[in-house]
Amino acid sequence: MTLMIAGCAVALGGIVGISLGLVSGYFGGWIDKLLMRLVDIQLAFPLMLLALLIVSVSGPSVTNLILVLSLTSWVRYTRVIRSSVLSIRKKEFILSAHAIGAGHLRIITRHILPNVLASALVVGTLELARTIVLEAGLSFLGLGVQPPAASWGRMLADGRVYIDSAWWIITMPGIALVLTVLGANLLGDGLRELLDPRRTRK
Repeated sequence: MTLMIAGCAVALGGIVGISLGLVSGYFGGWIDKLLMRLVDIQLAFPLMLLALLIVSVSGPSVTNLILVLSLTSWVRYTRVIRSSVLSIRKKEFILSAHAIGAGHLRIITRHILPNVLASALVVGTLELARTIVLEAGLSFLGLGVQPPAASWGRMLADGRVYIDSAWWIITMPGIALVLTVLGANLLGDGLRELLDPRRTRK
């Protein structure tokens, strides 16, 4: 359940963040300024506090949890994609597309988007690790996945009672959580090195 929720949240946040990053970086101007101020406002809120506030008001459910977690993840996509678009939009092949009369939508989808997907993929793997931890924290506090559905955070919360007599109840979910987050972070680092255009190939 933890992986499903985190995966859906990262995918939804990625769709929103990538779209806003493309629009912000490509058009610039007041659109860029407005979106970047929204990003700054979002980043000003502590993620766990924001998630606690929204889940407390809307109620704990899988759907609400996915929406809350995606709300906390879109800003990183937007910033990274915007930076990539700003460096791409002045390149020769984009200027050539403008010269032959290609529309904005075609330029964004056919020429810019394929060149920023690698960055989005790296951000997605790192966001997956962060979202798994955030979901586990909310479930640990009782604001995430509710019984009888299983969640690593819920398992950790329930296992606290038996830590003296049955330590494995809390230890095994904790190990699974740590290994999964570590694996996602290592995957992100590996993809970042593999897809880095400045990487020297031998």
